[in-house]
Amino acid sequence: MSLELRSFGQTGLRIPPVIFGATSLGNLFRAVPEAEKAATIEAWLATDLHPIVIDSAGKYGAGLSLEVIGRELERLGVAEDRVLISNKLAWRRVPLTHSEPTFEPGAWFGLQHDAVQDISYDGILRCWQEGTELLRGRKAQLVSVHDPDEYLAAARDADERISRIQNVVDAYRALRELQAAGQVAAVGVGAKDWKTIQELSRDCDFDWVMFANSFTLMHHPAALAEFMAQLAKRQVAVINSALFHGGFLLGGDFFDYRPVDPADAGDAELIAWRSRFQSICAEFKVTPFHAGVAFGLAHPAVTAVALSTSRAERVQNQIDCVSTPVPPQMWDAFRQQGLLDNCDFV
Repeated sequence: MSLELRSFGQTGLRIPPVIFGATSLGNLFRAVPEAEKAATIEAWLATDLHPIVIDSAGKYGAGLSLEVIGRELERLGVAEDRVLISNKLAWRRVPLTHSEPTFEPGAWFGLQHDAVQDISYDGILRCWQEGTELLRGRKAQLVSVHDPDEYLAAARDADERISRIQNVVDAYRALRELQAAGQVAAVGVGAKDWKTIQELSRDCDFDWVMFANSFTLMHHPAALAEFMAQLAKRQVAVINSALFHGGFLLGGDFFDYRPVDPADAGDAELIAWRSRFQSICAEFKVTPFHAGVAFGLAHPAVTAVALSTSRAERVQNQIDCVSTPVPPQMWDAFRQQGLLDNCDFV
C-alpha cells in the first residue's frame, strides 16, 4: 500500500493514510516524560509525509496534548503548511481541585488541570478559542465535536436528551460558521458509539467522521461496515481510530480506557480472544499491531487510520505497517478461529 495522499472528502484537502494520534502527549495511561514527547513529535516531522496530520483534543490531558504540540512546533520552527492539526472540541480546562481529574478517572496521569464538557454554540467556540491559545496561535484545520455519544448518554430523561441534541446541532452551526469564515478547513465528528454518529448525520453535515473503538479486528459489525459505505458514497472521509481497544490487543492492561480484571468472566473472555488472536499473528509472523492496522485500513471507505505512540522509535514502524500488506491467508485463519466475521473486503 502506498502512502500517496488521499482525498479528504469534498474539502479539497489531501492527507496521507496515517494520522498521528496525540493521546500520549496528554499523559494517557502514564505520565510521559517531556523529553519523550518532544522526541515523538520530532519523529513525526522526520518522516517524508506532507502534510503531517496530528489528531488531538481538549480532552487529551485537559488540554495538555494541545499545549505540548503548540510548544514543540514553535520550538522547532515548523511551517504552518507542514502540519495539519485536528482538534476534537467539547472539553476545556478548569482548575484541578481533586487528587485526580474528574473526567475518565484512572486514565490520565500527572495532570495540572481538570476538564469540563462545554457543548453548545458558545461553548464550542470557547473550546476552539482555548485550543488556538494552547497551540500558540496555530489554528486547527480539522475540527469536530468530541464524544457527543457520551454527552447524549448522560441525559437523565428523554426531554434532556432532546435538549442536548439541540446543543450539539448548535455547536455544529458554530463550527460551520468558522469554516465559512476561513478559520477551519473541515468539520467532522469523533465518537466511540458509531450509532450516535449515524443519528447526528441526519441533522448535521459532516466533511469527515472518526470512529473510535468501533471498527476493529475484534469488533466490526456489519451494520457499521454498511454505514461506512454510505458515507463513502456521500464523499464523507472516514478516519478509523483506537484500533486496539486502548492497547488491549497489543497486550495492555486497559480495554476501551478501563482496567481489565482477569477475575471477571467477561474480561476473561476478552483475554482468551486476545490469546487466540496473538497466536495466529505469530503463526504468520505478523505483529498484532500490523494485523490491526491492516484491518483498520482494509474497508474501502477508510481514508486514514489514526495511530498513537509515546515512543519515537515506533513511528517508522507505524508507517511501515500502513504501507506493507499482510498475508491474505491470515484473514482465513482468523475466520476459522471465529475471530473474524464475514468481511468481503479482506
